[in-house]
Amino acid sequence: MEYNNDTFVVVEFQHVKPGKGNAFVRTRLKSLTSGKVLENTFVAGHTINEVRVERRKVQFLYKDDMGFNFMNSETFEQEALDEKMLENGEFLQEGMEIEVLYHAAKNIPLTAELPAHIVAEVTYTEPGVRGNTATNAMKMATIETGSEIKVPLFIEQGEKIRVDTRTREYVERVK
Repeated sequence: MEYNNDTFVVVEFQHVKPGKGNAFVRTRLKSLTSGKVLENTFVAGHTINEVRVERRKVQFLYKDDMGFNFMNSETFEQEALDEKMLENGEFLQEGMEIEVLYHAAKNIPLTAELPAHIVAEVTYTEPGVRGNTATNAMKMATIETGSEIKVPLFIEQGEKIRVDTRTREYVERVK
């Protein structure tokens, strides 16, 4: 939706109908341009300007000083997206396909979403200490994208693991 000359997405809402007075809707809105989250209350019957958006699949090519460079999977056109537009962009792997949300009327990118999980090889981690498994102990590991995440002690260098890109957490070992 368009609100205060910015494009927002509704994160959550609650419709309230008090015993007295008019109904209203409490909302949490996230700006697609700045990432700010604000709370707002709309009275019943308030007119909202909807924004038409399109999702397009793009393939990651490389990163340079301009940002992340992608190729549109349908038209094969290349474009660069700013780093702040992509949350957890350090998980991008060469050739990975992601979805970009575009403002349909203005044809500008709003946000980019990585897949929920990626499979990556552990390039470096300290060996696990035997007998240190009384609790759910974790250690730091570097994966092939250069990111560091916490993994269980039994994970060794060279193994492939599944990582949740939203929470930056280890999910499971991949055979």
